[in-house]
Amino acid sequence: MKMETSIQGLSASLQTARSARKIIGFVPTMGNLHQGHLNLVREARNLCDVVVVSIFVNPIQFGPNEDFESYPRTLEQDSHLLAEAGCDVLFAPSVEQMYGQHQRLTNISVAQITNDLCGLQRPGHFDGVAVVVTKLFNMVQPNYAFFGQKDFQQLAVITQMVRDLNMPVEVIGVEITRAEDGLALSSRNAYLSEEQRKVAPNIYQNLKLAEQHLHQGEALVKVLADLRNALSEVGFEVDYVEARTPMLENVEQFDKDIVLFVAAKLGNTRLIDNLQLKYIQP
Repeated sequence: MKMETSIQGLSASLQTARSARKIIGFVPTMGNLHQGHLNLVREARNLCDVVVVSIFVNPIQFGPNEDFESYPRTLEQDSHLLAEAGCDVLFAPSVEQMYGQHQRLTNISVAQITNDLCGLQRPGHFDGVAVVVTKLFNMVQPNYAFFGQKDFQQLAVITQMVRDLNMPVEVIGVEITRAEDGLALSSRNAYLSEEQRKVAPNIYQNLKLAEQHLHQGEALVKVLADLRNALSEVGFEVDYVEARTPMLENVEQFDKDIVLFVAAKLGNTRLIDNLQLKYIQP
């Protein structure tokens, strides 16, 4: 595996692959990798000739009171994991390499689907994601890009952006990787205390319970209220409990395929999860 820290070095590493019309797969990350990230790499390895992974903690997608400075940076450990998972090129640029010294005057915003859920709680976050992903797509020029479905809204934003701007890349969503107790794997899980880690799986457990109740015919509004209350009772500070279509449109009842979304804090750690539900015609 090669590691490149400059845009020029990345381009040089991929020049032969591009000339030979190799299929390039790309996995953008912020590092501090876990099995969820590595599953994205393995998926890319299965479908592509060359696999590129980026590690870049993107400052413009963090809010002023968020954890940019303290976000774990574990490049040496991550590089070993990536080599074992089948990565060919690791791109690990600095902030200066990505954004230069000049003032950035260009922004990228995806309307409507960023207005609520995490977009409401983290203003400007998805603009920062859209900018950095666009820059990385321009640098890597992949055929396929792989994103985890845990960040379902982010996946929807990137898919919409690629479609709207005719970017020559196919975005592939990969299912959520979970711990044995159901907790969705996330780099931020490392912030949880031992006691909080025992409580955290309640999100997935209650999502599955909500699914059961919906399939039994309970009203969506009641199921969502019960889900919120159940999480609050075990110590979560709930940001939102919502249901949307897979295109993030509002829904009032379970009469089509939907996605249940949860964002909640344990202490200072914000966790997100979702569950896709197939509607079965009675």
